[in-house]
Amino acid sequence: MTNLTGKERARYVQDMFARIAPRYDLMNRLMTGGRDVQWRKQVIKLARLTPNARLLDLGAGTGDLAREALRQQPQAKVSAADFTLEMMRIGQRNGGPLWSAADALRLPYRDETFDAVVSGFLMRNVTDVNLALDEQYRTLKPGGRIVILDTTRPKKNLLSPLIWIHMHVIIPFIGGLLSGFRDAYQYLPNSTENFLAAEELATRMAASGFKNINFKRLMFGTIAIHYGEKEL
Repeated sequence: MTNLTGKERARYVQDMFARIAPRYDLMNRLMTGGRDVQWRKQVIKLARLTPNARLLDLGAGTGDLAREALRQQPQAKVSAADFTLEMMRIGQRNGGPLWSAADALRLPYRDETFDAVVSGFLMRNVTDVNLALDEQYRTLKPGGRIVILDTTRPKKNLLSPLIWIHMHVIIPFIGGLLSGFRDAYQYLPNSTENFLAAEELATRMAASGFKNINFKRLMFGTIAIHYGEKEL
């Protein structure tokens, strides 16, 4: 997988998520001890939705963020987009947002469409982080907000050995047991360790034009929520 680039990597990721779609939500709860539910609540709060605001949940998976947005702001106009059909099919069973197929590097939306664009565990999977940020910037209205929930490379500390065991041993074991696809849950720690550090992602956001950028680390520094705004 590490040798794949461009379209090959995108196809690998798409196929992988298609395979694990039936157990995706359950594994998220187990891997995070249920904390991912609270993280998603924080993401939507940081989006600062107002009634009738238009929000895009990009790389929506089964739509957890989109449904949380509707819980917090029932009058919002929420769209969920993903490039894995199997994920969207599961998400559609639960109702809620409007669904569409979308490539994060080539969004099928007009300029200045959304008041907020949020994503959960998307950015480490895209083949071009800069382009994905540029597309989110393009589709945001002036003053619109971006909020990104994703893994980040943890800084070395006393807990580093335990974090390594959790990511490289426990997660692949449980993931393989529940889904039958251990390789998919070996991808998770590898993609985390090869993804940008939190500070680097903030720098990329600034390069795409975002202002008032900030981030907070969670779960012993292995998760981060980044947020920023499109200039008025």
